[in-house]
Parts: sequence; C-alpha cells; structure tokens
Amino acid sequence: MTVDMRATDMPATDVLAAELHEAERSRTQVRQFSLRYPQMTLEDGYRVSRAWAQLKRDEGQRVIGHKIGLTSRAMQVSSQIDEPDFGTLFDEMLYESGHPIPRERFIRPRIEVELAFMLGTPLEGPHVTIADVLRATEYVVPALEIIDARIEQHDRAEGTPRKVVDTISDNAANAGIVVGGRPMRPDDLDLCRTGALLFLNGVVEESGLAGAVLGHPANGIAWLARRLSRFEEGLEAGQLVLAGSFTRPVPLERGDTVHADYGQCGAVTFTLT
Repeated sequence: MTVDMRATDMPATDVLAAELHEAERSRTQVRQFSLRYPQMTLEDGYRVSRAWAQLKRDEGQRVIGHKIGLTSRAMQVSSQIDEPDFGTLFDEMLYESGHPIPRERFIRPRIEVELAFMLGTPLEGPHVTIADVLRATEYVVPALEIIDARIEQHDRAEGTPRKVVDTISDNAANAGIVVGGRPMRPDDLDLCRTGALLFLNGVVEESGLAGAVLGHPANGIAWLARRLSRFEEGLEAGQLVLAGSFTRPVPLERGDTVHADYGQCGAVTFTLT
C-alpha cells in the first residue's frame, strides 16, 4: 500500500519526519522512502526534511545555518538532477577542531572537505549573485562535514541504491560539522584555488580545490539563497553555510584521526572516539 505524498497529505510528511528522528536517536536506519512511496517528488523530500527540522526546533535545538550538497556535476548526473540539495545545521551538530567526537553519535559516518561561509549580513531573494555573497560574507573558514545515513544507502532486501529524494528527506545527509583553521576575509583568498589535503590516520586520502564546487564555492551560497526564496525565506546574518564538498566522502571508523590541511587557512583535526 502506498501513501499519497501530495502537499495536501501533511500527516504522511510528519510520519516520515518522525521516522527519521527516531532513526537518528536509535542509530537504526529506516528503509528507503523512494521504494515505499515511489511517487515522492523532490519537493516532498524537502517537506519531510523541513518537518524533521521542526521536530528538532521543538526539542530546543537552535538553527546555526545550512549545508549544500550534490555540488559536483558527476553527483548530479548520477542522481538524475540538475541542481544541488540543501539541509539545516543545528547547534548540536557543531564541533571544534582538536576535540574528540563520539562514534556513538552516528550510524555510518563519512567525512567531506569544505569551506564554510559566515554571513555578516542577510542574503535573500530570487536574484542573489556571487557578488552579493562575497559582500555579505564576514569570513570563510575551513570545515569538515560529517555526513551520515538515517535512510539505508542500499535496500536491505533488494539492494536498490537510495535516490535523491531519500537524501533530501534525510537533511541532505548532514550529521555534523567540525570547524577550525584560520577565518579569512573572502577578498584575501583566491577562493577557487583554495584547497586541502585530507589525511586519515596520517595517510593522504583525498585532496581538492574549492573551485570544484559549482565552479566557485560562493555559487552554492547564491543558489541556496535563491532556492530558499521559494519558501519566502533567506539566509540570516550570523549563519554558517557549508558551501559543498570538493572531495569524495571518506568512511570513518572508531579510533580514526582526521586531519585536513588547508594551507594558509590552517587545519582542522579530530579523532572519532
């Protein structure tokens, strides 16, 4: 039996959001929404994600910003979409570089290398540009995103890979953010050529340049501001926005030490305990 996920059927959206909330609490993945409700659209996925975010707010968690995902052309082609996706960052997800992070906090954690933009002034409206983003940015800082999967990546029975609607529902796979290094004004950096080496237990696992994110990392911030305007929302001053990964996701295990060297921007490091 399928459930009509049209906008008029809000109880179904709330039910799926509650499933995700419990999956995160119990560290037990749920089956793919895309298999159970094949008629789900991308907008349905965002309704679920936003309903889940409201559950977190109701518990007293505080929104600190947003994340942007699926920023590489290869990932968009494989997901059969032509734009990134986004999720919400909460205060409980934020970790400082150099501090241990408990493995029990996650289900199947992976790490990605990104730049985070701290906004000094708001960004809103359907016509936000890169220039607007750079003017609004107080500073750019190195950040590692810990991604996770509350929804099964491959179905337990059929082995079917999850679809983009699953990832969108799952808060764009976000679970944590580790911030460190040296905050810098955007006009003091060549943002496209700002890069990092990602070390896992002392071995280089990945490297990349921020220009791999939509041609310029500020592109993702501008896209998000325009996308949020559909909900009559915007990006607020004081919010941190993860611009998108410029490396592939690297799986993590208990005891792993992660170190990302961003050159002149400093480094981010932590151990998963």
